[in-house]
Amino acid sequence: MSNDRIHLSSPDVTQLEEDALVRAIRSGWIAPLGPEVDSFEAELAAYCGRGYAVALSSGTAALHLGLLTLGVGQGDLVLTSSMTFAATTNAITYTGAEAVFVDSDLSGNMDPDLLEEAFETLTAEGRKVKAVVPVDLLGKVADHERISAVAAKYGVPVLSDAAESLGAIRDGKSAGTFGVAAIVSFNGNKIMTTSGGGALLTDEKGFADNIRYLATQARQPVVHYEHVDVGYNYRMSNILAALGRAQLERLNSMIEKRRAHRIQYRDLFSTIPGTELFGEPSGLEGGNTQDNFWLTSVLVNEEEAGFSADQLREALADENVEARPLWKPMHLQPIYSGNRAFVNGNSEWLFSNGVSLPSGSVLNEEQMDRVLRVIREFAGA
Repeated sequence: MSNDRIHLSSPDVTQLEEDALVRAIRSGWIAPLGPEVDSFEAELAAYCGRGYAVALSSGTAALHLGLLTLGVGQGDLVLTSSMTFAATTNAITYTGAEAVFVDSDLSGNMDPDLLEEAFETLTAEGRKVKAVVPVDLLGKVADHERISAVAAKYGVPVLSDAAESLGAIRDGKSAGTFGVAAIVSFNGNKIMTTSGGGALLTDEKGFADNIRYLATQARQPVVHYEHVDVGYNYRMSNILAALGRAQLERLNSMIEKRRAHRIQYRDLFSTIPGTELFGEPSGLEGGNTQDNFWLTSVLVNEEEAGFSADQLREALADENVEARPLWKPMHLQPIYSGNRAFVNGNSEWLFSNGVSLPSGSVLNEEQMDRVLRVIREFAGA
């Protein structure tokens, strides 16, 4: 076994990022906020095609504040994707609201038909939904057109969780343009990183202003410290914003590297019976709907392949290559198993039969060759 561990999605940093950090430190703006934050917000909003961006300490913080700004609070219902990382549901829980889970279609994203069924059922029970939070899974933008139409029918706003899909497009629109607001994540394993961090994107100035207000401890604009609302320490630092600016400058090239990895995986798995790449079509050959190729995952039909997704993952682990199952659905998580859920079995099937493979833009040719060799030898391809 090699001691050189290959990770799923490591940070990709270069001299450009180092220079940006040095620039920020030498400017004297070490504490949170400063000119790098202002510039990063403007550049991020322009990249995503939105009027405003607010840089925050995490994508979870962005979700939390976005929900609060929508008026979500104690006892409210929020319809959200079951096929997601726990942060989405946790942010809903922070507000005192109850997450109600909606299963996925075979793309892994929220099933609009099931969303409508959830609305119909809850409305018939006399229960009011306060917001809808769909998640773009593993870099593929959800069917926001249909989701938004269903939500609009019931007069409910949509807050889009685009934590995993920055740089992706659907019908020519950026992942960050959907919903009254959208959030993105810059966690260390994401398509681009600020070490930790996230942002909220919106076209409504008042919405953005309220996010900034809440994120800076809800301080009133007076000389002394005056507070009439509960606030949070959720702003991004000037230093991390400088890192974000450098990463944003390189984002399209990093997406292209991940796209190249996806093509290599596609070519290999096309020769292995009982397997298929998850999330296809992804726009590999261009077009107005494209993934950001954040993670490449494969689905394994054990009967046809002769091996399971878990066995493939274990074979990679034996060679010091990180691979992971797809997200365990929230309605199966012990902490949220008591929540209401509208399920069709798709997310459970995807969790049982899917595995995510090393996909980072920092992967070099030698590392990719090693991953492909392990898979080829294991599958007998």
